[in-house]
Amino acid sequence: MEIAVLVHGGVFDSGLASILDVLDQANAMAGELGDGLTWRVRKVGFHSEIRTGAGHLVAVEPVECAEETDLLIVPARAGRGPEEVLAYVAGQESLPVRNLIAQARDRGTRIASACAGTFLLAESRILDGLRATTTWWLSPAFRGRYPGVHLDESRMVVSSDGVTTAGAAFGHVDLTLAIIRESSPALADLVARYLILDERPSQSVYTIPSALAQSDPTVSAFERWVRERMTEPISIPEAARAIGVTERTLQRSVQRTLGTSPIRFVQDLRIEQASHLLRTTELSLETIARKVGYEHPNTLRVLLRERTGKTTGALRGNGLPTKAAPAQI
Repeated sequence: MEIAVLVHGGVFDSGLASILDVLDQANAMAGELGDGLTWRVRKVGFHSEIRTGAGHLVAVEPVECAEETDLLIVPARAGRGPEEVLAYVAGQESLPVRNLIAQARDRGTRIASACAGTFLLAESRILDGLRATTTWWLSPAFRGRYPGVHLDESRMVVSSDGVTTAGAAFGHVDLTLAIIRESSPALADLVARYLILDERPSQSVYTIPSALAQSDPTVSAFERWVRERMTEPISIPEAARAIGVTERTLQRSVQRTLGTSPIRFVQDLRIEQASHLLRTTELSLETIARKVGYEHPNTLRVLLRERTGKTTGALRGNGLPTKAAPAQI
């Protein structure tokens, strides 16, 4: 497969390096499987040398080389905050990048990007009507600017009609493994083992709901109100009255900002708190369930597995045993 990796000004160094290193490892190990797979990777750019976000100079081939490739990968640009990301993707500085993406799509070239790079794809209008993901903390800004994209920020990697997108900054690794997996699941597993790369199907375990809530004053007020009543049954109509809005306004604000319902956001807050308690205390699951508003621990257990992809035992990152279930050997 012919792959062009676009090196553009201010590119995120670790993202670029991750893509190149994982593909290089795949090429080195492909012979062990005897399936004849190879990835010819070319770094392309608009000048002979491109300065990265960390100030390094990268030598590249002319961007016209991308016309001969099967896949164009667009690493994210280093950036701080949604305002900076949106200013760049909508400005003149990124116009050549956006044009290149649109032209590649018109030729039928597959395209992949991760983290804030997904904004460049969306700004180029190639994601309209498709499913995509981006880094979880930029999701309110993405959803607000690109309502025509079906955003699922809970996923680490999403593929839709020849376009593959991945989550937060080090999601470039997950993106590249997904590209390899499309051709050879066995090789992707082998590379992951040698590089000690864990499978991360979801970003949910990393999401901080309170950070997302700050994007909208109504959602922020709702979040504070819920946190003060975490152990109690939550009534959405009561919450709306308490923060001075109609229930419909609350529903719309949460959906517009977070892409979910108020009830699901309450569940997210409870899952976040339960995960924290599992990692940092020796409290039993029964006690933790009551602290986050669930009468039955199995309800919490199912939600944790559904949202984080991990068991309660796996979430106890410090290895502390629960009081109800001693550690096994």
